[in-house]
Amino acid sequence: MQSLWMLAAGLCFALMGVCVKLGAPHFDTAEMVFWRSVLSMAVTALLLARAGLTVRTTRLGMHVHRGVAGFVSLFMFFYSLTLLPVATAMTLNYTSPLFVALLFGWLSRERLRRGLWLAVALGFVGAVLLLRPTITPEQVFPAAVGLASGALSAVAYWNVRQLVRAQEPEERVVFYFATICAAGALVWMLPNRWHPVTLDAAPILAGVGVFGTLGQLAMTRAYGKGPAIVTAALSYSGIVFSSVLGIALFAETLPIVAWLGIALIVVAGIIAVRLQPQTRADPAPQVRND
Repeated sequence: MQSLWMLAAGLCFALMGVCVKLGAPHFDTAEMVFWRSVLSMAVTALLLARAGLTVRTTRLGMHVHRGVAGFVSLFMFFYSLTLLPVATAMTLNYTSPLFVALLFGWLSRERLRRGLWLAVALGFVGAVLLLRPTITPEQVFPAAVGLASGALSAVAYWNVRQLVRAQEPEERVVFYFATICAAGALVWMLPNRWHPVTLDAAPILAGVGVFGTLGQLAMTRAYGKGPAIVTAALSYSGIVFSSVLGIALFAETLPIVAWLGIALIVVAGIIAVRLQPQTRADPAPQVRND
């Protein structure tokens, strides 16, 4: 069942990426972040009520730190999806475990294992192989943004780690993340023109929200059902699904060397997750921040 939950999460995140790309001609990035976050707020509010919990918290500052990092990362991820091949944007976001390894070593002031340094180096070699033959000069900036989204995901994960150690319910963590994302997107759009949600475009927005939320819930269930390393490895199925969907729906093609880069990033991410120091109070080493 753990395998099925994580495969379902990977498929949902890939479908969310497809919907973001389909929505690019109709909506700004901030609009898609807003509608996706509003739906996530509604779902997590229902989950909190069902569990007999409230949104009241004594850790508001920690939620704000997590929410801001997560919002900027999500915004960057959606932006890169609109301008890059789906598989490329997804893979760049999946570099987050490599940045998590570096961040944990820096903040904990512990020397990183030699294997972690090898994983980080391997991952960034993979990123170079992925980007060099794949992107055009016009795509250099969105590619850099996509890579930065992976780095900020690491910061958000560190904040989630601290919240879990403070015994905050996961539903509340996700609720505040969605709330801050919605507020940030709303502020971003204040000086801009909102695009009307037409009957043709509404299903796209619904897909962004529904698939993103279902993916988050399926991933959460998977991490609670078995060994974290197995789940983390299976989470990379999202890259496989997004590659297939990109080829089928958008006729996206990648050269062999780019596929080699994707493979190196996947292997490096799994090694980084495997070698991260964990304590009993830590959450599972998630690789997604959607």
